[in-house]
Amino acid sequence: MISNKVKDRIFKYWAIFCTFSALALLAIFIGDILHKGLSRIDWSFMVSLPSRHPEKAGIYTAIMGTIWILFLTAIIAFPWGVGAGIYLEEYGKKSKFAALLEINITNLAGVPSIIYGLLGLEIFVRMMGLHSSVLAGALTLALLILPIIIVTTRETIRMIPESIREAAYGLGATKWQVIKTLVLPSSIGGIMTGVILAISRAIGETAPLIVVGALAYVPFAPKSPMDSFTVLPMQIYNWTGRPQKEFLVNAAAAIIVLLLITFMMNGIAIWLRNKWQKKYKW
Repeated sequence: MISNKVKDRIFKYWAIFCTFSALALLAIFIGDILHKGLSRIDWSFMVSLPSRHPEKAGIYTAIMGTIWILFLTAIIAFPWGVGAGIYLEEYGKKSKFAALLEINITNLAGVPSIIYGLLGLEIFVRMMGLHSSVLAGALTLALLILPIIIVTTRETIRMIPESIREAAYGLGATKWQVIKTLVLPSSIGGIMTGVILAISRAIGETAPLIVVGALAYVPFAPKSPMDSFTVLPMQIYNWTGRPQKEFLVNAAAAIIVLLLITFMMNGIAIWLRNKWQKKYKW
């Protein structure tokens, strides 16, 4: 029989192999994208409208649509998700129904994104009459990331020791005072980290926005929440389906821009998490 020491060594080498192979594949992918698209990125590419001619095509409408979606999704999902997380953790009674609700919220985080797109199509586009607008897309993506924000909020609040709450109650503080002056300031770093990571996922989604009616070609940038729109992932998808090789170069350049936005948001999330962990060490 194989000894435990040999099993540990085999597992260690297997983990090392998996890690380095994944990093190698990622490096190959990013290297290929940089090689193809880096030379295409310039000011003209960033501010030009879509075009049938690849050398004139740009991502201005797509990046403005992405910014609109990012902003509206954040201001919708943040108070909604954080408020629900605070209520469920601080005010909600511990019961079988609460446990069932918690399980369902956790499961919703794993639901395929296209299901949220169908839900958004029925509720926001058809029932509410928002049509294929930026607001309909933002509401759909807010639903998509809402379970993630709720779970993150609850887990972050749960990390605060109960003894600190009891000390505040002993000094005569009310429930709301404890939440406002202790719970929220102590957990805001972790909550913001979860919110930013959730939004980073949302801006890379394509399927829900296609279902709610986002357009692959928009010759103008949205100026209000009720305007039609496109986003970077849809622009990339559109270019990769074109027969001209020059459009593949444009798609690679747009992927670089989307990766930079995602990496920047993830970097902010990591910075907030580290700052929060250093400030509050329970």
